[in-house]
Amino acid sequence: MITEQTRTISALGLVQILSWGSTFYLMAPLAQDMARDTGWDMSLLSAGVSLGLLVSGLGAPTIGRWIAHGGGRATLSFGMMCIAAGLVVLGLAPSPLVYLVGWSVIGVGMAAGLYDAAFSTLGYIYGRNARSAITQLTLWGGFASTICWPLSAWLVELHGWRVTCLIYAAIHLTVTVPICLFLLPRAAAQAGHPDRDPTAPSPARIGARDLRFFCVAVIGVILSLLATIWSIHMVTILTSSGLSTAAAIGLGTLIGPAQVGARVLEMLGRGRHHPIWTTAASTGLILLGFAGLQMGLPASAALIAFGAGNGLWSIARGALPLALFGVGTYAETMGRLARPMLLASAVAPLVGGFLIDGIGPGATMTTLAALAIIPCIATVILYRWILREKRQVGRSNDVKPHL
Repeated sequence: MITEQTRTISALGLVQILSWGSTFYLMAPLAQDMARDTGWDMSLLSAGVSLGLLVSGLGAPTIGRWIAHGGGRATLSFGMMCIAAGLVVLGLAPSPLVYLVGWSVIGVGMAAGLYDAAFSTLGYIYGRNARSAITQLTLWGGFASTICWPLSAWLVELHGWRVTCLIYAAIHLTVTVPICLFLLPRAAAQAGHPDRDPTAPSPARIGARDLRFFCVAVIGVILSLLATIWSIHMVTILTSSGLSTAAAIGLGTLIGPAQVGARVLEMLGRGRHHPIWTTAASTGLILLGFAGLQMGLPASAALIAFGAGNGLWSIARGALPLALFGVGTYAETMGRLARPMLLASAVAPLVGGFLIDGIGPGATMTTLAALAIIPCIATVILYRWILREKRQVGRSNDVKPHL
């Protein structure tokens, strides 16, 4: 028998694959065909993705409040409809202005339909038991590029980029929207109903002045910046060190399997450890990846470390706030945390291009390695805060703290 949780995660997993594949991962297979067909600059095409992420970041807190007050079923459905509408605008766009308008609409859909909204929905449904569901969902999401890049390339070859956008819009209207409307629970599960803990801080009080929030936000912003810069400029940086383009791309293919492998290992742990340890492993592995490339370690090992760390962060970004802030404030806190992370992703392509043009690929690699230290420091600060709180609880209950 398929359990209710398995059915929900499977449904959300398919939604995440198709929504990530038709938004964040859309341009890689389509960009060259779009540039040839329209004559638009690659910088304009990249600006569309950045605009979508910018709009997504600005809308994330509002989406968090919607989910906190009514669950994610309607919100995710709305997100899929926005993505479909934006793809229709892209597919019919006669000018750069309309193209950017399409990405603005897609950005609203990204805020209401990608990981942060999905994690908040799982938190609403399963409460403190949502961690395992979040981990399982990231396994599904890890296959978005693996499935959608070849699919998009095949569709472009057969029908062109405009029809490809329209086909994805039709898929959302006929597949992901019905999934969200009819397969997601209408109400919170009995065991995980998000009744607010009266001792927990209100969402309005959880902000930058809260050390926990500040540390998680710093970790998320820097890791989002690093991941986006690396995904866009990896080939440029690696080829500057003497690798061929083919070799650089081949090494890049190691990142995806490393992400999935790390998530599988996390799932096998069955949530027996605090999410701060997942965060520590994530930030440490990402630092190892960038520092390893900088110090001349084998590029394959460094990129596997980076991929594993990046895969673990996709779990920690959902599980850590749940452990720190509780169920009642989870969805709204996730929305507040998502804003700076998505804004960092939006400006990352420009930051990476500015660094490469200004100081060169080699110095850019050094800068990325230095930036990777910051999330590690923030994780240590957060760990010390958690340990101090555990000790205070242990003293009051006359038990030893355990973390």
